[in-house]
Amino acid sequence: MEYTINHDKENHLFTTIVDNATAYVEYELYNNSMLIMHTIVPRRIEGRGVAAALVQAAYEYAKSENLQVTPVCSYAKAWEMRHPEYK
Repeated sequence: MEYTINHDKENHLFTTIVDNATAYVEYELYNNSMLIMHTIVPRRIEGRGVAAALVQAAYEYAKSENLQVTPVCSYAKAWEMRHPEYK
């Protein structure tokens, strides 16, 4: 499923709204790295691929900006292990 993902650079967030619920990935920038700190998806919209879409958007942005990605949150770590093409 495709989601409209917004990038709020000022607040270091990738967000999407599904069924009136907001899900997001929060990151920090450090030197030449993007640290993915949190992946938050409300329980009522879990299991729809929302978290995967948000994390992928973060990785795609980092790639476009030549940033290394360091997944800090457990979901982003697991996602990266399933997608070695993004390492």
